[in-house]
Amino acid sequence: MSNRIITVYREAHFNAAHRLHQPLWTDEENKIIFGKCNNPHYHGHNYKLIVGVTGEIDPLSGYVIDMKILSKLIKDEVEEHFDHKNLNEELSEFNSLNPTVENIAVVIWNRLSSKLSPSLKLSIQLYETDRNYVQYTGN
Repeated sequence: MSNRIITVYREAHFNAAHRLHQPLWTDEENKIIFGKCNNPHYHGHNYKLIVGVTGEIDPLSGYVIDMKILSKLIKDEVEEHFDHKNLNEELSEFNSLNPTVENIAVVIWNRLSSKLSPSLKLSIQLYETDRNYVQYTGN
């Protein structure tokens, strides 16, 4: 069999604090747009991350990617980097980037995709709350 394309998924979690703030706007504009998320003392989320890797099934191993490798990659590049951090204060990626769930997903995608084979397609689904989440595929 050839061209057996499938997506495998791995779920992970991390907790982080952030403040949504646009320094080009007034304090009032920030409060109107971001509401409670503009709290100058920050606020936190329990993020749920679902990483999808799409590719051909290897005819010898039967894997798209070894899940032990994917698990370690997520631990090293995401959980260790983001967990229990203040995104605005501790992560250089957000020095000039507002840490919205959209931007966090793109940063995670960039960190993981640089470590994967170019033959694999990566998707990131990031839940900020049970009802608010984004998906990013590098496009």
